Amino acid sequence: MNDPASLKQLAGELQACRRCPLYRHATQVVPGEGPARAKLMLVGEQPGNDEDLAGRPFVGSAGHILDEALEDAGIARDKVYLTNAVKHFKFVPRGKRRLHHRPNAEEVRACHLWYEAERRLVRPLLTVALGATAARSVLGRAETISAVRGKILDLPDGGHATVTIHPSFLLRIRDAQDRTQQKRNFVADLRRAAQFIAS
Repeated sequence: MNDPASLKQLAGELQACRRCPLYRHATQVVPGEGPARAKLMLVGEQPGNDEDLAGRPFVGSAGHILDEALEDAGIARDKVYLTNAVKHFKFVPRGKRRLHHRPNAEEVRACHLWYEAERRLVRPLLTVALGATAARSVLGRAETISAVRGKILDLPDGGHATVTIHPSFLLRIRDAQDRTQQKRNFVADLRRAAQFIAS
């Protein structure tokens, strides 16, 4: 990878990425999107089926939940830089469906230089890791969400990070009351992130 001078150049270089085998079965790479100088960066795990087809992050079911939570937290989506720790969709085929399969540590590591390039270009004040895979990429180590959730952590490059759940977690909660409470907690995490940026 050359050191890209812009997010547009970075997206172009991503198209040719062969650093791990995931590109072989994905429809396309899914680069991050958002303002080049966003104060807030949100990092998910990987593109899902809808993102793989659209070529954009957070446009599927989890993306809709994220949009609602951002709105409830008073954060405009178009002011946030959205990306994923892994840029290609990893899945297992089940008939005509493609079911999400979590990226392994090696795949996260292979994609890490793209995330680092995004951070250098955007220079966010705060990076929010959505879920454990994103936390591994952002923090450079494995952490349980419960151990670090809601804390403001210093990053080696001078930026800051915080960790919360991935919005897809809310899709898997069967109990409506529990889901409502967990969504409230998620919104509260995003609101704290907004308050940190504002201060």
